[in-house]
Amino acid sequence: MNKGSYRIPLFYIVTSLYWFSMYSYVPILSPYAKSLGASYKMIGLIVGSYGFTQMLLRIPLGILSDKMRNRKFFIIMGIVASFISAVGMWLFKAPFWLLVFRSLAGCAASAWVAYTVLFSSYFAPQDAPKAVGIINSFTTIGQMSATLIGGYAAQQLGQASTFAIAAFGGLIGLLLSLFIVENKNLDRQPLTLSQLLSVSKDWNLLLVSGLAILIQFITFATTYGFTPVAAKNIGASDAQLGLLATISALPAVFISAASGSFFAKRYGEKKMVVVGFIIIAATCAVIPLIRNIYLLYISQAIGGIGRGLVYPLLMALSIKSVEDSKRATAMGFFQAIYAIGMFLGPSFTGIISDMLGLAWGFLLTAVLGVMGALIANRFIR
Repeated sequence: MNKGSYRIPLFYIVTSLYWFSMYSYVPILSPYAKSLGASYKMIGLIVGSYGFTQMLLRIPLGILSDKMRNRKFFIIMGIVASFISAVGMWLFKAPFWLLVFRSLAGCAASAWVAYTVLFSSYFAPQDAPKAVGIINSFTTIGQMSATLIGGYAAQQLGQASTFAIAAFGGLIGLLLSLFIVENKNLDRQPLTLSQLLSVSKDWNLLLVSGLAILIQFITFATTYGFTPVAAKNIGASDAQLGLLATISALPAVFISAASGSFFAKRYGEKKMVVVGFIIIAATCAVIPLIRNIYLLYISQAIGGIGRGLVYPLLMALSIKSVEDSKRATAMGFFQAIYAIGMFLGPSFTGIISDMLGLAWGFLLTAVLGVMGALIANRFIR
């Protein structure tokens, strides 16, 4: 069989399994940690550790993969790390080990830059944006199928089974990744520190990167952090936790596609970012008031609309004012910076929830959503 005939479909499958192995247990991770005796602060650290290691490793791994000119190696190592992470959480049932092995999942996610670079190289340069859009859709497929299957598996087989399912998905992905086709003709100049420093002086890039930190702060504090705990507190089953995570993500898939092509063109980027932040803030604020899982489904679906409006527009704005030759560097800076929110969001919310109660943790995220709307309204041109 010609390598060209299978390399793209194979890449789709490997990408989906890569993300599947990191998200199968996400709907139950926080409640599972709580059942093992973890405090809210510890739960926040466990969830946030995924972002912490990405914050440290994303740019260095991208630079190293460019220097080595071998993206396949980093793709394989990313899946290996994800597989070991899932096995570790399955075998070692203590909050400390959840922290260690979820951190390793963040290392795995840091390899994502190698996926996007290699997959884009299969296409003509003018089709690179289209390629990134396609591969991101398979990211979503992997994550959503993971949360849905993981939730039902937890319901039928116990919460720990989700780690075994994640490990199995990672193992299949690892075996298939061995057959990924490396593009030997791909020649990218490695990113340098001086390039990063040069784009970091761009005021617009710093502004939207800061807003992206807020979005990731809220998302990882709530959707991937303490919303499942709140759902458990009102009697949700594990299967319902999986469905909750899926419902939270599903609207964003469709809204993201229309945010730049329809909403921004019709109403303006600035207005849509502000509206998105207000929606997100409102859906965070109502969580402590909800006592019915179906109402929680609705609130989280609406929150997904807000995230679907804001995040793609911030990504587009991050490179809008940057000259063409520096756009890849600006995007790398943007993606490294927003990982700060993935760490700080659940960590700070856990501390606040331990001190004042879980309701105050959600109110904190709502306040930050309002701040995001005010900052966007004041400073986005």
